Amino acid sequence: MAVPVGVFDPLPMFRQGVVAVLSAAGYDADDPEDVVAWAGRASTGVVLLTLGTEQDWQLLGRLHERTQTAVVALFDEVDAVTAARALRAGARSVLPRQVTAAALCRTVEATLDGQAVLPSNTAAVLAAGEATGEPVEAMPSEQQRIWLLRLAKGTTVARLSVEAGYSERAMYRLLQALYEQMGVEGRMQAIIRAQARGWLR
Repeated sequence: MAVPVGVFDPLPMFRQGVVAVLSAAGYDADDPEDVVAWAGRASTGVVLLTLGTEQDWQLLGRLHERTQTAVVALFDEVDAVTAARALRAGARSVLPRQVTAAALCRTVEATLDGQAVLPSNTAAVLAAGEATGEPVEAMPSEQQRIWLLRLAKGTTVARLSVEAGYSERAMYRLLQALYEQMGVEGRMQAIIRAQARGWLR
C-alpha cells in the first residue's frame, strides 16, 4: 500500500507539482484542504507543510498535538534559528521549498524511517546550544555580515536596499529577521554583538 503524503502550501501550482513528483515516486500524494483532518485519518504518513505565516505555525502546532503524522517543514529561505524553531514546534525535518525532486523524495523516505533531515547549519546550532546550555544564536551568513558591516559604517537601510537589490520594505524585513536570528532587538544591538563576535572583519 502506498504511503500517504499530504502537501500544504499557499500556491496551487507548487502543491500540484509536489503531488505529481511524489505520486510518480510511488506515494499516495494529496493536497487536502483540511490537513489536520487528513493527518488524523492517516495512521502513517508525512505532511509537507510550508511555514510562512503565523497561521502556518499554528497549524504545525495543531498537527503536532493532534496527530502522529511526521511533518517536513518547508521554507522559502531556511536559517538555523527558524529551522530550530520548527523542530521545537513539532516538525521532524526541514527543507527549502526550492529543493530538487530527488532531495524531496529522499527526505520523505528518511522522515518515514524516523530520521530527521536538516540543513547542516541547523544541526550545528542545535548541537552548540545543547552543549553549552546557552540560548541558540546563529552566526549570520556572509551576506548578512556584509549588511551589518555596511550599517556599522553608517549606510542607511534605504541605501543598503539599493546595493543589495531589494526594495526598502523587503530590506527592513530581512534585517528584522537577522536581528531575531541573532537574538537582539535592533540595529545597534546587532552591530555591537557582531563586533564583539568578530563578525565585522
